[in-house]
Amino acid sequence: MSSPLTVPGRLRGLLGPRHPGHAMPLDDLGALTLPVGDDGVVIGDDAEGRPQMIGFHRPIPYEVLLIGGLWTAQVLALRAAGTGARVAVETGRAQAWTTLAQAAGAGLECITLHGVGRVPPMGATVGSPVVVVRDCGMRPPRGRVVASPWQSVLTLLPYMSPVAPRLMRNSALVGIQRVSPGEAEQIGKILGLSAAEVEALPTLADGVTLWCAGADRQWVMTTGTDAETGLLGVARRMD
Repeated sequence: MSSPLTVPGRLRGLLGPRHPGHAMPLDDLGALTLPVGDDGVVIGDDAEGRPQMIGFHRPIPYEVLLIGGLWTAQVLALRAAGTGARVAVETGRAQAWTTLAQAAGAGLECITLHGVGRVPPMGATVGSPVVVVRDCGMRPPRGRVVASPWQSVLTLLPYMSPVAPRLMRNSALVGIQRVSPGEAEQIGKILGLSAAEVEALPTLADGVTLWCAGADRQWVMTTGTDAETGLLGVARRMD
């Protein structure tokens, strides 16, 4: 299984229309100012400073779990909307999302807020993909709207909870931010983390996430852009 985290330059996803190839001298590549390569939501940089991405838009159901802070979930929601997705936020704390939803999309409703259990059918298609963000506390109920083709679901848990093991096992991608030593031990057993990874989890800086997909592991630092920092503040684990 290929990793859901990708580095620009590793091509995958839908193939577009066939056009004649373009060539340019190798020395001119440095003049390019647009990203070349993979598509997806840029979630941050790895230890070598290479950008890492999550491809939320897929022709199969895709579940993501983030055990971490609201700040990171909101950055991912903003960036998903920036790729053209419609983002539906299911939350019991709408006040924490209202400013973000109003600021996103320059007046367009690209991020919509819904009460817990009240997300309507979104009608996701290849031309209009959807990301559902579930911010429903420690015990999110089973959602009415689930992952489906072109509709991914990102569930946010602030900490480990009784439902976390089930969600971790059912998710294709799991992100872990700073947790207590006891939580780290529990997470390590479920995900098969190494002793070094378990030991590191309680010491993570704000904005750092360990992303896990099967046997694949990637440490990622998420740093807000100027616009994101102006809207959401600096990276933080605690809400």
